[in-house]
Amino acid sequence: MDPHKERIKTGCHKILDGINSMSLVNLDDQQVHSLVMMREIARGVVDDQNRKVTRNDVIRALRRSILKMVCASRDIIRLLSRMSYEGLDDQQMNLLLRMNEIAHRIIDKRPRVAIARPNLLVEQVALLDEGMRDSPVVESSKIGDALIDGAQSMSNDDDMLDVEHVLRFENGMNVAQESLSPSCFQQFLLWPPDDCITLEWVQDMMSTFEHVSQKVLPSAFCNIVRTILVDKLTDAASSILCEEPNCVEVDCEGEDSRVIVVGDIHGQFHDLLSLFKHAGVPSESQFYVFNGNYVGKGAWGIEVLLVLLAWKVLMPHRIYLLCGNHESRYYTGRYGFENEVWTKYGKQGEYVYNKFLECFKVLPLASVIANCVYTTHGGFFRSKHSAPSRKPKHRKTQRVDLGSLAELSEVKRARIGSPYEGPNILLTDILWSKPSKRNGLRENAGRKYGLWWGPDCTEAFLKRHNLKLIIRSHEGPDARAGQDDFGNMMIGYSLDHDVESGKLYTLFSAPDYPQFGQKRYNNEGAYAILQSPDFASPSFFSFKAAERPTVDPYVDSDADEMDLPAPSSSQIASTSAFCASQRPYPGGSRPIFDFSLLGIDNGPSWSVELGDGLGGTQVMQVPRAPVVEGLPLPPNIQEPHRSAYKYLFELVGALKHVVVTRETVNRARVSALRSRTKKRKGRKSNS
Repeated sequence: MDPHKERIKTGCHKILDGINSMSLVNLDDQQVHSLVMMREIARGVVDDQNRKVTRNDVIRALRRSILKMVCASRDIIRLLSRMSYEGLDDQQMNLLLRMNEIAHRIIDKRPRVAIARPNLLVEQVALLDEGMRDSPVVESSKIGDALIDGAQSMSNDDDMLDVEHVLRFENGMNVAQESLSPSCFQQFLLWPPDDCITLEWVQDMMSTFEHVSQKVLPSAFCNIVRTILVDKLTDAASSILCEEPNCVEVDCEGEDSRVIVVGDIHGQFHDLLSLFKHAGVPSESQFYVFNGNYVGKGAWGIEVLLVLLAWKVLMPHRIYLLCGNHESRYYTGRYGFENEVWTKYGKQGEYVYNKFLECFKVLPLASVIANCVYTTHGGFFRSKHSAPSRKPKHRKTQRVDLGSLAELSEVKRARIGSPYEGPNILLTDILWSKPSKRNGLRENAGRKYGLWWGPDCTEAFLKRHNLKLIIRSHEGPDARAGQDDFGNMMIGYSLDHDVESGKLYTLFSAPDYPQFGQKRYNNEGAYAILQSPDFASPSFFSFKAAERPTVDPYVDSDADEMDLPAPSSSQIASTSAFCASQRPYPGGSRPIFDFSLLGIDNGPSWSVELGDGLGGTQVMQVPRAPVVEGLPLPPNIQEPHRSAYKYLFELVGALKHVVVTRETVNRARVSALRSRTKKRKGRKSNS
């Protein structure tokens, strides 16, 4: 062969390879059209064709690309349908599901994006919509014929082919962009492959949650935020939170530093976004301190938690998350968060719920900002020397001694619940206590938890720790309704104590509260800004509720007073007049398996209600058994019976395990008691 022609062929091979490997995302239609024309000219040289490349050659090239793409997508779908998914982790499952989704999207969307004037293909494509996925070979050929007819009808020079869409589709770019566009809601968030959260990742999470909340059913939320992401994010945040002391020191002494203090949010995600828009997101010069109660009585507690945890992982020394009284097992069950998790995660709900509970355990209890401002959820706490050694039989009003920050540092906060006795009762106090106009520190006789403290305690605490300002939360317009002593919280904050050493404010950041409840207060939320150099002189900013979608409540609207004890067993029994589907479960919890698939409306739950020794009740979760009889099930049992049998076997196994464990403990106690009795009798006989 002529060396000159050989060099030309070699150059054309390189042109073909170069164009086929190019990304065409940023090119316009004319540029892409020119590249395809160049590619076909090069192909003609390589194939020894001595004719002029025409516009129809370009159309045929695009048609071949589309047909090749459709056939390959069908092959992928067939292979995935035959695969076994056993042994795959969530990340691998995500990738396979994503691949399957992209393949289906290529087949479904291709006719509508192939050319700029899709109406020319309507008649040809309309016949192919039915059963497109069922017959790969036949349907692919029909698609090819439809595209040929449609492309040939555009062969005059006045019609422009939108080749950018087609070639970007071939390279997979159009699929990826479409799957992340606002009009598509099948996307899901992926944990960063290098385990490194970025600002762009957090911002993408917030915008995705906002969009998904308006377009996606709660039951489909697990398709957007996979369990593996919740697992990794909560673990990353917990590893940071567990290293923080009970009372965190917020070091913000820079000249342009400022701190935003936020009160209760209660699952109102859109109002959290509104707050960020008003005040700005965390940055090197802007700190955030959240006073707790992120979940409960709102539809988007998961979204609120995940966004705040993501910010915590991204900027651990710029955002501080304190614990609220709703960050507990009992109140997440009573006020809807547990049901929210199960609604959004289905069979994985129990695992996800427990991951959040583990994260709640390590949330700090208070903060000191710039050495002069104290924040917490509830308020003050007793001295550990005033803590009762055992649970009191009757709640009496009595005076107790005020605790110190040094004593607070000794509290073991890694627990979910509100202790009644011992030094850890300080944990209950700090989450539940409330201010009073009456001097002194005393137990709250009318409530189950917490203390009342007066202005003298505020003065003593400020003076003792050289502080000038206290910002606490815990009380919204519902708690202040009908009270004349303090502000009604309708503007989101209230000045409660003004003493010689400083001031005490209550701050509430959930406007139009509560989302789920018998009465909406149409209140404003608020946040406080503490600015350098005088952090002890706060500025408060009120804001109205953001627009939010309507969602069915996760919480019984009767559960409106957060301090009321749980319903007694007699109260639950009295609901037998209701239909089965309306009958409440303990703590609002419902079975993980949907027994309505079998026509059963009151299936057994993993929650049981027990007496608390004070005339009230508490909801307990049945612990899982290490070994379950009857599993694995035979392969011939079909759904939904298979899942129902598995659920019941696990529950029965857990209950048997509880009985055996309790019986073993009781026998050990009886044996020890008999042994002590024999020893006492032996000593008496010897004497």
